[in-house]
Amino acid sequence: MFSQDSEPAVLKRDVTAIVVPAGMEIELRKGALVYITQAMGGSFTIYHEGSLFRVSGTDADALGKEPMEPPVLPQNATDTEFEEIIWDQLRTVFDPEIPVNIVDLGLIYGFDVEKTAAGQRQVMVHMTLTAPGCGMGEILVEDVRDKIAIIPTVESAEVELVFDPPWSREMMTEAALLELGMM
Repeated sequence: MFSQDSEPAVLKRDVTAIVVPAGMEIELRKGALVYITQAMGGSFTIYHEGSLFRVSGTDADALGKEPMEPPVLPQNATDTEFEEIIWDQLRTVFDPEIPVNIVDLGLIYGFDVEKTAAGQRQVMVHMTLTAPGCGMGEILVEDVRDKIAIIPTVESAEVELVFDPPWSREMMTEAALLELGMM
């Protein structure tokens, strides 16, 4: 996965990274030379010593990058505006191996929003994976949960993994198919 387009970086501090596609955590040490192969949606895929790793956007400083800013919810936002922000946040979640967001990949089946008595919101996202045994599944679920949880007024964010109907490439948008050279 290392290419000429990869950006070299020296880790500014120790950082926890996720092995792609196994999904295991590993500690990478300050001073290690890594190559950023993908920087999308605030997360980073890096190449180091023959392996790929995912570094969370909250650890962007370890790579010498700025962390992604949380979304802004306008005062008195309508339900429609709130739902647009959810879709925008979901479009910032990328599979570390595929340069396409999970919405365009067709992994998001939808979401439910319930208002609480205190005026907060509870969000349940229904999503799938490209394969039930995907090693990065829990990482993607955590990323979705984190991206929704930082939206103002969200009290809780949950993700339900569903495999019916099973994912197929027909669920991908034309933009995703084009990006992956499948059109």
